[in-house]
Amino acid sequence: MAESIARYHGHEAYSGGTEPGNSVSENAIEALVERGYSTEGLIPKSIDLVYPGDYDMIISMGCGVSCPNIPINEDWELEDPVGRDLEVFRSTRDEIFLRISKMAKDLSTDA
Repeated sequence: MAESIARYHGHEAYSGGTEPGNSVSENAIEALVERGYSTEGLIPKSIDLVYPGDYDMIISMGCGVSCPNIPINEDWELEDPVGRDLEVFRSTRDEIFLRISKMAKDLSTDA
């Protein structure tokens, strides 16, 4: 969800997981579409494909994930909604939106 939300708001983004599934959760798709976010091209990807030099910032959503080969700038400590109901996905979507918005605002005031 973070990749779609970030891109919608004009940021270049890549999202990957430590154990990507076979498809993006239907609840994630529904939660994104409800707010007008594109789901085109969203597929589960591995964090192993992230090269730190390609990104200005690397953010962990949380879930107790440790990536010793990847420097994490921030850990948002969000609970993974996978396997939960649509309301949990909506709440996670909204929290990601708030944090991306705050991050963008903070970066623009630092410039």
